[in-house]
Amino acid sequence: MMFSTLSMSARDLAMVGLLAVLLGNPAITRAQDDKAPLVTRGRIDLNLGGAHLILKAAQDKAKSMNVPVNIAIVDDGGHLIAFARMDGARPASGYTAQTKAQAAATFRRATGPVPPMAEPDLLLNFSLQSAAAAGGGKFTSLKGGVPVIVEEQVVGAVGVGGGTGEQDAEIAQAGIAALLEAINNAK
Repeated sequence: MMFSTLSMSARDLAMVGLLAVLLGNPAITRAQDDKAPLVTRGRIDLNLGGAHLILKAAQDKAKSMNVPVNIAIVDDGGHLIAFARMDGARPASGYTAQTKAQAAATFRRATGPVPPMAEPDLLLNFSLQSAAAAGGGKFTSLKGGVPVIVEEQVVGAVGVGGGTGEQDAEIAQAGIAALLEAINNAK
C-alpha cells in the first residue's frame, strides 16, 4: 500500500515537473506573446484539374517516345490525386510510380541514387530502400519521381514507372512543364 502511494506521488511529481517545464517554456510563451498565426495562409495546392493536365501531357510524351508507363500524381503530402496505367505498361510498375511520386513529394526532391549526382552505390541505395519499406516509409533510389514546384512551393509530385529511369524522369518533367506553362498563360 505504501509503495503504491509513493509511486503515485512520484508520478504526480513528474507531471507537475513536466507542466512547470512546459508552462515556463520560452517557445510556448513566445508563440502566445507574438500572436503567432494558427493557420498557414497563401498555400498553393495541386488540384484534380492540374493533376489531369499533368497526366495528359505525360501520357502524350510517353506515347511520342513509344514507352508505355504508369503515371502517378500526388499532393505535397504524397497522397494520390490521379493515376493511369497506359496500355501495355507493366502492372508492377504502378507501385513503383506511386512510390516515386510519394518520395519526391515528401522528400521535396527528385528521386534517384543517393547521394544525388554521384556514382551510384547500388548496395547503399537498395539498403536504404529496404529500410524505408520495412519502416513503412516511402523511399526509392530509382529515377522517375519529380516534385511539382509552383512559386517556390512543392505542391505535389509526379512518379513514372515503366521505362528507363531517364525516360521516366523525362516523361514526368514533360507533364510538369505543361502545368507550369498553363499556369503562366493564365496570368
